[in-house]
Amino acid sequence: MARPETPRSIAAKRGVLAHLFSSPKTLSFSSSFSTPSTPSSSTHSVFSESEMEETIKNVESIITKWDPNSSSITRISSLFHGNREEADDFLKSVKDLRRAMHALVSENSTSDKLSLAQNLMQIAMERLEKEFHRILSATRDQIDPESVSSRSSDGSSNLGDENGLGSEEEFKTAGEWSNDVERITALAMSSDLKSIADCMIRSGYSSECIKIYKNIRKSIVDEGLYLLGIEELRPSQILKMNWEALEHLIKNWLRAVKIAAKTLFSGEKALCDHVFSASQTIRESCFSEITKGGLYLFRFPELVAKCKKLPERIFPLMELYEALSDIQPDVELIFDSESTSEIKLQVVSSLNGLSESIRAILSDFESTIQKDSSKTLIVGGGIHPLTRKVTSYISSLADYSRILSDIVADSSPTRNTAYPGAYLESPTSVAGSTQVVSDHLDWLILVLLCKLDRKAEGYKDMSLSYLFLANNLQFILEKVCTTRLYVLLGEDWVFNHAKKVIQYASTYETMAWGNVFSSLPEKNSPQLSPEAARECFQRFDAAFEEACKKQASWVVPDKKLRDELKVSIAKELIPAYREFYDTHKVMLKDYEVSVRFGPDDLRNYLSDLFHGTAISGSASPPTPR
Repeated sequence: MARPETPRSIAAKRGVLAHLFSSPKTLSFSSSFSTPSTPSSSTHSVFSESEMEETIKNVESIITKWDPNSSSITRISSLFHGNREEADDFLKSVKDLRRAMHALVSENSTSDKLSLAQNLMQIAMERLEKEFHRILSATRDQIDPESVSSRSSDGSSNLGDENGLGSEEEFKTAGEWSNDVERITALAMSSDLKSIADCMIRSGYSSECIKIYKNIRKSIVDEGLYLLGIEELRPSQILKMNWEALEHLIKNWLRAVKIAAKTLFSGEKALCDHVFSASQTIRESCFSEITKGGLYLFRFPELVAKCKKLPERIFPLMELYEALSDIQPDVELIFDSESTSEIKLQVVSSLNGLSESIRAILSDFESTIQKDSSKTLIVGGGIHPLTRKVTSYISSLADYSRILSDIVADSSPTRNTAYPGAYLESPTSVAGSTQVVSDHLDWLILVLLCKLDRKAEGYKDMSLSYLFLANNLQFILEKVCTTRLYVLLGEDWVFNHAKKVIQYASTYETMAWGNVFSSLPEKNSPQLSPEAARECFQRFDAAFEEACKKQASWVVPDKKLRDELKVSIAKELIPAYREFYDTHKVMLKDYEVSVRFGPDDLRNYLSDLFHGTAISGSASPPTPR
């Protein structure tokens, strides 16, 4: 039964006719039907027209049965959910109808059957629109956003809330949601969507098909990004955001971006390519529109990179760089068309922005060390806070050596020749891309050591300044040997700087204990007279007591260095004193009064050194021997 023509049906008719005339797939239609063998062209024309009219009559019952505007049960039924044979018959009927219409236009454009055919085509397209919408919507209906959304009941975001999306449990749920999307998307990549899309496009209804697809799939992708915690913020919002809130966003982004790229966008790409496999232009246009939300996803790191540059922020920036560079190959494969090139360019732009920011922070950090103007001297020559801060920072940088190798690959530190030559040796144990990282970290340590040299000059006692240098360099060495810095700087670097510690310790020992050592007679010197022996004992007692009092508050935090210093001093001092003591004490009738320290007393006093507390008995002499 023919339906009355409306302005829409007339416009649709014109669109279909235009499509039919321009479509190469329909030009050979007439040759696909059998023709009489008679040579009469009029007979051939009459036969062909009747053949086409018969075709229209045959498809009419199938198409009108599924008229979405009818009052029958089929109006609310799904054509593709029930009998598969009936769905196949419907698609075949549309195909036959399209070919019949083309033949009618070619043979007899004034045929009354052409209006009926046009009306049937409109019914068929309305049904296919409805089925296309139904199948696409089914993928959404099988997902329950309420069970995985971490948004508050009023729909607002909990980005600044520790209990919002970003907690491990809720993020895992969002990840499971994306796995559902991937699974359901695979199910949706059935022949139904593709068959409907092919049929509508060939029938001149591509715009209706594309509109439905874009609207539904874009909303699904946008919702997926939202559930993963990706919400578009203005650059001004990010720049004004406090660091704790921004760090929360960064952590969430790091966990979301891999799922978004490898599951959400990848699955959408596969579905789009499958459904619109017949048209590269259409599938690229659809995918580009659907995944526009990815532009902000990949712009976020660049916006973060523009925030205030502080030393401690370098580590989240390097994590952003690592995550983005890891998924860049996937992005290149997924967004492989000209229409999606903006997303690929955004990834490159974000990586460049992060690189620039990280290099700037490294440069600022070096300047901060050089400009440190603290005049406070560390009591006892202990570890300077700058040493702890810088060494900890550099050792943390070493953990990101793979990332840093990409970022600083084209740059190298400018070695200031004004620095001591002994420090200007580059690490030689590593090669390749990590060499430049080793050079940068070695340079930062050098800058620190030179700053410590200048701080050591603040001590009035030169021996304490060398103890300070030995302590701080030993602290740096210990940090290097127990972190990844050891791999980057190498054994030679450690060996050379260990020698520097020994040099500092030796210089300290000579300057701090020189008067004590020189107060004793040289080895193999002639035996002294009783009076000279008494004076020598007195000089030694005074020098030793003075050395112990002066060093009562001095410290050596490293146990190994502390023990080595005590052993070295004792090895130099005690045997020489014991020999003098044993040889000359018998010459003194009042040696118990004149001699304050026995050899064993020296060992006891030395054992109390370098703990930063007053030496036991240093203020009052021990019982005379």
